[in-house]
Amino acid sequence: MSQGNIPTLVVEAGCLPEAWEKAVLAVWKDGVDVKTEYDKPTDPASKDATVMIIVADPFAEPRIHKNFPGGPEELEAYRQEVCDGIHDHWIDPAAGKWTYTYHERIFAYSPTDDLRNPNLERPFVPFDQIGYVVEKLSETFHSRRAQAITWMPSCDPATDDPPCLQRLWFRVLEDEEGVAVLNMNSHWRSRDLYKAWYMNAYALTDLQRIVAERIGDRIEREVRVGRYVDITDSLHIYGSYFKEAGPELEKMKDGNFAARAWESTHAAFEMMTEEAREKLAKDPDWYAKGKG
Repeated sequence: MSQGNIPTLVVEAGCLPEAWEKAVLAVWKDGVDVKTEYDKPTDPASKDATVMIIVADPFAEPRIHKNFPGGPEELEAYRQEVCDGIHDHWIDPAAGKWTYTYHERIFAYSPTDDLRNPNLERPFVPFDQIGYVVEKLSETFHSRRAQAITWMPSCDPATDDPPCLQRLWFRVLEDEEGVAVLNMNSHWRSRDLYKAWYMNAYALTDLQRIVAERIGDRIEREVRVGRYVDITDSLHIYGSYFKEAGPELEKMKDGNFAARAWESTHAAFEMMTEEAREKLAKDPDWYAKGKG
Protein backbone atom coordinates (compact mmCIF):
# COMPACT_ATOMS: atom_id res chain seq x y z
CA MET A 1 0.00 0.00 0.00
CA SER A 2 1.75 3.16 -1.19
CA GLN A 3 1.90 5.64 1.71
CA GLY A 4 -1.24 4.09 3.17
CA ASN A 5 -3.41 5.33 0.29
CA ILE A 6 -6.25 3.34 -1.25
CA PRO A 7 -5.84 3.22 -5.05
CA THR A 8 -8.34 5.33 -6.99
CA LEU A 9 -9.20 3.89 -10.39
CA VAL A 10 -11.33 5.06 -13.33
CA VAL A 11 -12.83 2.60 -15.81
CA GLU A 12 -14.61 3.66 -19.00
CA ALA A 13 -16.70 1.32 -21.14
CA GLY A 14 -19.42 1.35 -23.75
CA CYS A 15 -21.69 -1.34 -22.25
CA LEU A 16 -22.20 -3.35 -19.06
CA PRO A 17 -20.25 -6.54 -19.94
CA GLU A 18 -17.25 -4.48 -21.05
CA ALA A 19 -17.43 -2.40 -17.86
CA TRP A 20 -17.51 -5.48 -15.62
CA GLU A 21 -14.51 -7.10 -17.30
CA LYS A 22 -12.46 -3.90 -17.34
CA ALA A 23 -13.23 -3.24 -13.67
CA VAL A 24 -12.32 -6.78 -12.61
CA LEU A 25 -9.01 -6.56 -14.45
CA ALA A 26 -8.25 -3.08 -13.10
CA VAL A 27 -8.88 -3.99 -9.46
CA TRP A 28 -6.99 -7.27 -9.85
CA LYS A 29 -3.98 -5.46 -11.30
CA ASP A 30 -3.93 -2.21 -9.34
CA GLY A 31 -6.01 -2.88 -6.24
CA VAL A 32 -4.38 -3.02 -2.84
CA ASP A 33 -4.34 -6.13 -0.61
CA VAL A 34 -6.74 -5.63 2.32
CA LYS A 35 -8.23 -8.06 4.81
CA THR A 36 -12.01 -8.06 5.32
CA GLU A 37 -14.27 -8.65 8.29
CA TYR A 38 -15.53 -11.84 6.63
CA ASP A 39 -12.22 -13.61 5.98
CA LYS A 40 -11.49 -17.09 7.23
CA PRO A 41 -7.98 -17.57 8.66
CA THR A 42 -6.79 -19.23 5.45
CA ASP A 43 -8.28 -16.68 3.03
CA PRO A 44 -5.92 -14.42 1.09
CA ALA A 45 -6.45 -10.68 1.48
CA SER A 46 -8.91 -9.14 -0.94
CA LYS A 47 -8.02 -6.88 -3.84
CA ASP A 48 -9.55 -3.48 -3.14
CA ALA A 49 -9.77 0.01 -4.64
CA THR A 50 -11.96 3.10 -4.84
CA VAL A 51 -13.37 2.97 -8.36
CA MET A 52 -15.45 5.10 -10.71
CA ILE A 53 -16.93 3.14 -13.61
CA ILE A 54 -18.41 5.10 -16.51
CA VAL A 55 -20.78 3.24 -18.83
CA ALA A 56 -21.49 5.36 -21.90
CA ASP A 57 -24.71 3.51 -22.81
CA PRO A 58 -25.95 0.97 -20.23
CA PHE A 59 -28.46 -0.43 -22.76
CA ALA A 60 -25.93 -0.84 -25.56
CA GLU A 61 -25.64 -4.38 -26.86
CA PRO A 62 -24.33 -6.80 -25.90
CA ARG A 63 -25.94 -6.09 -22.52
CA ILE A 64 -25.75 -9.58 -21.00
CA HIS A 65 -22.51 -11.17 -19.78
CA LYS A 66 -22.78 -14.94 -20.06
CA ASN A 67 -20.14 -15.68 -17.42
CA PHE A 68 -21.11 -13.53 -14.45
CA PRO A 69 -21.61 -15.66 -11.32
CA GLY A 70 -25.32 -16.33 -11.68
CA GLY A 71 -27.72 -16.85 -14.55
CA PRO A 72 -30.71 -15.29 -16.34
CA GLU A 73 -33.16 -16.55 -13.69
CA GLU A 74 -31.20 -15.04 -10.80
CA LEU A 75 -30.68 -11.85 -12.79
CA GLU A 76 -34.42 -11.44 -13.39
CA ALA A 77 -35.27 -12.22 -9.76
CA TYR A 78 -32.77 -9.62 -8.58
CA ARG A 79 -34.01 -7.03 -11.11
CA GLN A 80 -37.55 -7.47 -9.82
CA GLU A 81 -36.32 -7.32 -6.22
CA VAL A 82 -34.74 -3.91 -6.84
CA CYS A 83 -37.23 -2.40 -9.30
CA ASP A 84 -40.53 -4.00 -8.26
CA GLY A 85 -40.03 -4.93 -4.59
CA ILE A 86 -40.94 -8.60 -4.91
CA HIS A 87 -38.96 -9.39 -1.75
CA ASP A 88 -40.02 -6.46 0.43
CA HIS A 89 -42.12 -8.95 2.41
CA TRP A 90 -38.86 -10.47 3.69
CA ILE A 91 -38.24 -7.36 5.80
CA ASP A 92 -38.84 -8.28 9.43
CA PRO A 93 -35.92 -7.29 11.69
CA ALA A 94 -37.77 -8.28 14.85
CA ALA A 95 -37.87 -11.86 13.56
CA GLY A 96 -34.20 -11.78 12.64
CA LYS A 97 -34.94 -11.45 8.93
CA TRP A 98 -33.94 -8.73 6.47
CA THR A 99 -33.76 -5.16 7.79
CA TYR A 100 -34.25 -3.58 4.38
CA THR A 101 -34.32 -4.00 0.62
CA TYR A 102 -33.04 -1.41 -1.81
CA HIS A 103 -36.55 -1.14 -3.22
CA GLU A 104 -38.05 -0.40 0.19
CA ARG A 105 -35.43 2.20 1.05
CA ILE A 106 -35.75 3.93 -2.33
CA PHE A 107 -39.54 3.73 -2.84
CA ALA A 108 -40.71 3.77 0.81
CA TYR A 109 -37.97 5.34 2.93
CA SER A 110 -39.09 5.38 6.56
CA PRO A 111 -36.41 5.90 9.23
CA THR A 112 -36.70 4.42 12.71
CA ASP A 113 -34.67 5.03 15.82
CA ASP A 114 -33.64 1.41 16.12
CA LEU A 115 -34.77 -1.44 13.86
CA ARG A 116 -33.68 -3.92 16.53
CA ASN A 117 -36.51 -2.80 18.81
CA PRO A 118 -39.53 -4.95 17.88
CA ASN A 119 -41.95 -2.69 19.77
CA LEU A 120 -40.93 0.55 18.08
CA GLU A 121 -43.48 1.99 15.73
CA ARG A 122 -42.16 3.77 12.66
CA PRO A 123 -42.44 7.51 13.36
CA PHE A 124 -42.40 8.59 9.70
CA VAL A 125 -44.76 8.01 6.81
CA PRO A 126 -42.90 6.03 4.10
CA PHE A 127 -41.58 8.42 1.46
CA ASP A 128 -41.36 7.53 -2.24
CA GLN A 129 -38.00 9.00 -3.24
CA ILE A 130 -38.33 7.92 -6.87
CA GLY A 131 -41.67 9.70 -7.04
CA TYR A 132 -39.90 12.83 -5.79
CA VAL A 133 -37.10 12.42 -8.37
CA VAL A 134 -39.62 12.09 -11.19
CA GLU A 135 -41.58 15.13 -9.99
CA LYS A 136 -38.48 17.27 -9.46
CA LEU A 137 -36.88 16.53 -12.82
CA SER A 138 -40.20 16.88 -14.63
CA GLU A 139 -40.29 20.44 -13.31
CA THR A 140 -36.58 21.28 -13.64
CA PHE A 141 -34.26 19.13 -15.78
CA HIS A 142 -31.09 20.74 -14.43
CA SER A 143 -31.92 20.42 -10.74
CA ARG A 144 -29.07 19.11 -8.60
CA ARG A 145 -31.46 17.88 -5.90
CA ALA A 146 -32.89 14.77 -7.56
CA GLN A 147 -31.49 11.99 -5.39
CA ALA A 148 -32.54 8.97 -3.34
CA ILE A 149 -30.67 7.67 -0.28
CA THR A 150 -30.66 4.39 1.64
CA TRP A 151 -28.54 4.88 4.77
CA MET A 152 -30.18 5.12 8.21
CA PRO A 153 -27.45 6.07 10.70
CA SER A 154 -29.70 5.30 13.66
CA CYS A 155 -29.86 1.60 12.85
CA ASP A 156 -27.73 0.46 9.89
CA PRO A 157 -24.26 0.51 11.52
CA ALA A 158 -25.42 -2.00 14.14
CA THR A 159 -26.69 -4.59 11.65
CA ASP A 160 -24.67 -7.47 10.21
CA ASP A 161 -25.54 -6.51 6.64
CA PRO A 162 -25.93 -2.72 6.24
CA PRO A 163 -26.76 -1.34 2.78
CA CYS A 164 -23.92 -1.23 0.27
CA LEU A 165 -25.80 1.16 -2.01
CA GLN A 166 -25.89 4.60 -0.43
CA ARG A 167 -27.30 7.05 -2.94
CA LEU A 168 -28.70 7.49 -6.44
CA TRP A 169 -28.41 10.86 -8.18
CA PHE A 170 -30.25 11.86 -11.35
CA ARG A 171 -30.11 14.77 -13.80
CA VAL A 172 -31.55 15.44 -17.26
CA LEU A 173 -29.70 17.22 -20.06
CA GLU A 174 -30.73 17.76 -23.66
CA ASP A 175 -28.55 16.47 -26.50
CA GLU A 176 -27.69 18.35 -29.68
CA GLU A 177 -31.02 17.37 -31.23
CA GLY A 178 -33.03 18.49 -28.22
CA VAL A 179 -33.76 15.00 -26.90
CA ALA A 180 -33.91 14.81 -23.10
CA VAL A 181 -31.35 12.40 -21.62
CA LEU A 182 -31.48 11.03 -18.06
CA ASN A 183 -28.05 10.61 -16.44
CA MET A 184 -27.68 8.56 -13.26
CA ASN A 185 -24.89 8.13 -10.70
CA SER A 186 -24.88 5.41 -8.06
CA HIS A 187 -22.74 5.72 -4.92
CA TRP A 188 -21.71 2.67 -2.90
CA ARG A 189 -19.78 2.33 0.35
CA SER A 190 -18.73 -1.26 -0.40
CA ARG A 191 -19.16 -3.68 -3.29
CA ASP A 192 -18.38 -7.27 -4.25
CA LEU A 193 -16.99 -6.67 -7.73
CA TYR A 194 -16.76 -10.25 -8.93
CA LYS A 195 -20.09 -11.68 -7.77
CA ALA A 196 -22.37 -8.66 -7.30
CA TRP A 197 -21.36 -5.73 -9.52
CA TYR A 198 -22.86 -6.92 -12.79
CA MET A 199 -26.23 -7.82 -11.24
CA ASN A 200 -26.31 -4.53 -9.31
CA ALA A 201 -25.60 -2.51 -12.44
CA TYR A 202 -28.09 -4.46 -14.56
CA ALA A 203 -30.92 -3.87 -12.07
CA LEU A 204 -30.10 -0.24 -11.34
CA THR A 205 -29.84 0.73 -14.98
CA ASP A 206 -33.26 -0.82 -15.48
CA LEU A 207 -34.43 1.46 -12.67
CA GLN A 208 -32.80 4.33 -14.60
CA ARG A 209 -34.91 3.30 -17.60
CA ILE A 210 -38.07 3.26 -15.48
CA VAL A 211 -37.36 6.74 -14.12
CA ALA A 212 -36.72 8.04 -17.66
CA GLU A 213 -40.02 6.58 -18.84
CA ARG A 214 -41.93 8.03 -15.88
CA ILE A 215 -40.49 11.50 -16.48
CA GLY A 216 -41.30 11.16 -20.19
CA ASP A 217 -44.89 10.18 -19.42
CA ARG A 218 -45.25 13.12 -17.06
CA ILE A 219 -43.92 15.75 -19.47
CA GLU A 220 -45.28 14.04 -22.58
CA ARG A 221 -42.00 13.87 -24.47
CA GLU A 222 -39.21 11.35 -24.98
CA VAL A 223 -36.61 10.96 -22.23
CA ARG A 224 -33.73 8.71 -23.22
CA VAL A 225 -31.46 6.75 -20.86
CA GLY A 226 -28.03 8.37 -20.75
CA ARG A 227 -24.68 7.44 -19.26
CA TYR A 228 -24.44 5.52 -16.01
CA VAL A 229 -21.68 6.33 -13.52
CA ASP A 230 -20.94 3.84 -10.75
CA ILE A 231 -18.83 5.06 -7.79
CA THR A 232 -17.68 2.66 -5.07
CA ASP A 233 -15.53 3.52 -2.03
CA SER A 234 -14.41 -0.09 -1.59
CA LEU A 235 -14.77 -2.17 -4.74
CA HIS A 236 -13.22 -5.53 -4.01
CA ILE A 237 -12.55 -9.07 -5.14
CA TYR A 238 -12.63 -11.33 -2.09
CA GLY A 239 -9.58 -13.48 -1.50
CA SER A 240 -11.88 -16.46 -1.02
CA TYR A 241 -12.94 -16.05 -4.68
CA PHE A 242 -9.44 -16.10 -6.18
CA LYS A 243 -9.46 -19.77 -7.20
CA GLU A 244 -12.95 -19.49 -8.66
CA ALA A 245 -12.31 -16.18 -10.41
CA GLY A 246 -8.85 -17.07 -11.73
CA PRO A 247 -9.92 -18.88 -14.92
CA GLU A 248 -12.40 -16.13 -15.77
CA LEU A 249 -9.74 -13.47 -15.25
CA GLU A 250 -7.46 -15.25 -17.70
CA LYS A 251 -10.21 -15.18 -20.33
CA MET A 252 -10.82 -11.47 -19.74
CA LYS A 253 -7.21 -10.60 -20.50
CA ASP A 254 -7.78 -11.04 -24.24
CA GLY A 255 -10.03 -7.95 -24.20
CA ASN A 256 -12.67 -9.67 -26.33
CA PHE A 257 -15.58 -9.21 -23.92
CA ALA A 258 -18.12 -9.54 -26.74
CA ALA A 259 -17.17 -13.19 -27.16
CA ARG A 260 -18.44 -13.76 -23.62
CA ALA A 261 -21.62 -11.71 -23.94
CA TRP A 262 -25.12 -11.99 -25.36
CA GLU A 263 -27.43 -9.40 -26.79
CA SER A 264 -30.52 -9.06 -24.62
CA THR A 265 -32.56 -10.43 -27.54
CA HIS A 266 -30.59 -13.68 -27.63
CA ALA A 267 -33.10 -16.55 -27.85
CA ALA A 268 -31.71 -18.50 -24.89
CA PHE A 269 -31.61 -15.44 -22.64
CA GLU A 270 -35.11 -14.37 -23.62
CA MET A 271 -36.49 -17.86 -23.03
CA MET A 272 -34.93 -18.26 -19.57
CA THR A 273 -35.90 -14.73 -18.56
CA GLU A 274 -39.52 -15.19 -19.65
CA GLU A 275 -39.75 -18.49 -17.77
CA ALA A 276 -38.39 -16.77 -14.67
CA ARG A 277 -40.96 -13.97 -15.00
CA GLU A 278 -43.82 -16.44 -15.24
CA LYS A 279 -42.67 -18.36 -12.17
CA LEU A 280 -41.95 -15.22 -10.15
CA ALA A 281 -45.41 -13.90 -11.01
CA LYS A 282 -46.90 -17.01 -9.38
CA ASP A 283 -44.46 -17.07 -6.47
CA PRO A 284 -42.04 -14.16 -5.78
CA ASP A 285 -39.96 -16.53 -3.65
CA TRP A 286 -39.61 -19.11 -6.43
CA TYR A 287 -35.92 -18.52 -7.11
CA ALA A 288 -35.02 -18.23 -3.43
CA LYS A 289 -36.62 -21.63 -2.82
CA GLY A 290 -34.21 -23.25 -5.24
CA LYS A 291 -36.17 -22.83 -8.48
CA GLY A 292 -38.41 -25.73 -7.53
